[in-house]
Amino acid sequence: MDLDFAINRLSANARAIAALARSASDTQVRWKPSPEAWSILEVIGHLYDEEREDFRQRVDFLLHRPAQDFPPIDPQGWVTARAYNQRAPRDAVEAFIDERDASLQWLKSLVDPNWESAKAHPAGGQITAGDMLAAWVAHDHLHLRQLNELHWQYLATQAAAFSLEYAGGW
Repeated sequence: MDLDFAINRLSANARAIAALARSASDTQVRWKPSPEAWSILEVIGHLYDEEREDFRQRVDFLLHRPAQDFPPIDPQGWVTARAYNQRAPRDAVEAFIDERDASLQWLKSLVDPNWESAKAHPAGGQITAGDMLAAWVAHDHLHLRQLNELHWQYLATQAAAFSLEYAGGW
C-alpha cells in the first residue's frame, strides 16, 4: 500500500465530503429519501465515528498490537443511538474534519509501517494493515457516492414538476 497515495486520497476525500455536506441547507442535510435510508447528516456522523473508532484505530491495532482484539463497533446502531440526525450540521462537519486531520497527522507520523501485519478478522479470514488502509480510502468513496446520490434524490424532489432525463440516467 502506498501511504502517500492513501494520505492524499483521504485528504482530498475529506474536502469533497465536507463540500457536499456544507452545500446542503438545514432541511436538505436532514432529509431522507425513505425512513430506512440515511440523511447527509447521518452519513457525516457515521464518517466521524468511523474515523475515531474504526479505521484509524484498527490500522493502529494491526500495525502495533496485532495480538489484541479489535474493540467492538456498531456503525448501523450508532446512527440512531447517537442521534446523528439531531446534531448541528456545521459542528458535525467540523468534528469529522478535525478527526480526519488527526488521522492524517497520525498516518504521516508512521515510520516504515508493515502493511502485511495481519490478524484474524471477526467476520472471518485474515486482514492486513494494508487491507484496512485500502478499505479506509474505499469507504470514503462509497460514502461520496452515497452523498452524491442523496443530492440527486433531493434535487428530484425539488424539481418534481420537471424532467431530469436530459441530464442522463442516474
